[in-house]
Amino acid sequence: MAGWVVSQRAVHAAGEMAPRFEVDPLWPKPLPNHWVIGATIGVTVDSNDHIWIIHREGSLEEKEKYATWSPKASECCAAAPPVLEFNEAGDLIGSWGGPGQGVDQGRYDWPSSNHGINVDYKGNVWIGGNGRTATNAKLAADEAQMAAAGGVHDSMVLKFTQSGKFLMQIGKPMMSKGSNDIANLRLPAKTMVDPKTNELYVADGYGNRRVIVFDAETGQYKRHWGAYGSKPDDTQLPPYNPNDPPAKQFRTPVHCAELANDGLLYVCDRVNDRIQVFKTDGTFVKEVFIAKNTLGDGAVFDIAFSKDPGQKFIYVADGSNMKVHVLERASLRTLTTFGDGGRQPGQFYAVHSIATDSKGNVFTTETYRGQRVQKFLYKGLSAVTKMDQGTVWPKTK
Repeated sequence: MAGWVVSQRAVHAAGEMAPRFEVDPLWPKPLPNHWVIGATIGVTVDSNDHIWIIHREGSLEEKEKYATWSPKASECCAAAPPVLEFNEAGDLIGSWGGPGQGVDQGRYDWPSSNHGINVDYKGNVWIGGNGRTATNAKLAADEAQMAAAGGVHDSMVLKFTQSGKFLMQIGKPMMSKGSNDIANLRLPAKTMVDPKTNELYVADGYGNRRVIVFDAETGQYKRHWGAYGSKPDDTQLPPYNPNDPPAKQFRTPVHCAELANDGLLYVCDRVNDRIQVFKTDGTFVKEVFIAKNTLGDGAVFDIAFSKDPGQKFIYVADGSNMKVHVLERASLRTLTTFGDGGRQPGQFYAVHSIATDSKGNVFTTETYRGQRVQKFLYKGLSAVTKMDQGTVWPKTK
């Protein structure tokens, strides 16, 4: 087995520097139309520094949608459309999505449980899903346990324009045959498109144990692989135990696949508490464990890169420990963390997805009852003084 393993333990050198952030407690601005958002399970930033999120309307409680009852139960509230676009100031500037809400009604299968959003280098919007049935199901208490045997509805990814016009669907509902099926997906978590090759990488996902690659224009299959670059195997693994040898297969969910500018692909093996790094042909390079003793939902939900030319840092959204880890990308050492569990700005309830804009600001979303998107302002590099910064509240003058 090629490659090498990196310990998550940080070793701080004298004068070591890391990015510093402060939460913007007033971002985004209030939504119109008494709209509220549910479990927010995707965030991406486009080339214009517009921030896109996707959420699950079906995760809202009845009291959060009284205004949609017939007869109307109260003045407030209603679910916002699932895809929302904000500008840097926090204004809502676009909204669309959902079954029958697109420009081409009936030509695509909207996920029953939205999951992940990406705006590619051409401006196309990609979404996935992890719903088992054709209708919205109650959100699982532990989302990492959503996969199981049998047919699943969300066996596809969808491609749209930024105005919501349908462009392409890869995969068909209830048709997945497992981790070596090259025509269908199985509860895909997240996508990204390589601007150098126009190839679509899919973290697939909650039902499959692989990364799979397609042509982003035609949908043609290219290649796929599992952990360590091996052929994926759908044999059910025992529950994760941090004292066991590293698992030779991904556990579900395979939750992200992010490509750095230097051609290294970083894959979130969420419940195994690890990131595996590959070349774009699937050759395994190395891995790192993050908060290795984390059980349940796992520690590695999503990653984003810093915006310096060399992408020196990786930000890891850790939805179980309610924080963001800041890693040095070259060594995969954890330098510091920020965030803490709680409901106030700068705190998290199940931080799920993470993205960066051209200015280096960080955006996060929260699933389950978190139900929000937050902005963390980049404040430059600062000396690392402690591992866990906690809530990064704005400094008072």
